[in-house]
Amino acid sequence: MGLFTKKLDMPNTETALPGRTEEMPVPETHFVNGNPMKGPFAGHLEQAMFGMGCFWGAERRFWEREGVYITAAGYAAGITPNPTYEEVCSGMTGHNEVVLVVFDPTIVTYQDLLEIFWDSHDPTQGMRQGNDIGTQYRSGIYTFSENQAQQAQQSLEVFQGKLREKGFPAITTEVISAPDFYYAEHYHQQYLAKVPNGYCGLGGTGVCYRD
Repeated sequence: MGLFTKKLDMPNTETALPGRTEEMPVPETHFVNGNPMKGPFAGHLEQAMFGMGCFWGAERRFWEREGVYITAAGYAAGITPNPTYEEVCSGMTGHNEVVLVVFDPTIVTYQDLLEIFWDSHDPTQGMRQGNDIGTQYRSGIYTFSENQAQQAQQSLEVFQGKLREKGFPAITTEVISAPDFYYAEHYHQQYLAKVPNGYCGLGGTGVCYRD
């Protein structure tokens, strides 16, 4: 997951790869729970999206939580439409490796998901997460409503205070409205359920969002 060109600068619309119109084919059902991988989803379900380093480990953190309907590995917050993994790793798409989370808010709240997000990675590292270096490993929260945006920003401020007390630098997490989500290739979906001993580069700071 960290073996491609380690590019730290974002491309622009002129330098980004052109991509394609064809969508990536994905499995019909989630490997872990058997739910449909693509919508439309039931009206009582909500969506969230997070970038927190390698999406293999990030996706597992969320599917393990009760109330999460499906998770999906994908690419977002860049320029290139329907990119491939190799294109994203080149640094020439602007995309981040992200996890789409579809959840039942009566069982697991958005705050619960934010707790998983903050506790599961180091949000102060800029264009990297541990040994994974590149624009696709940046920390990001991509919001689907004004309510989510407010909660995300408030959570950032709370966690920044806790990190500062422990001597950590400023949080580099981007908090923006959810952009287009492009599903990653089938072999990335629920990867660590298929390969339990596979690579997971996630590591938190040791500081808990909720004490």
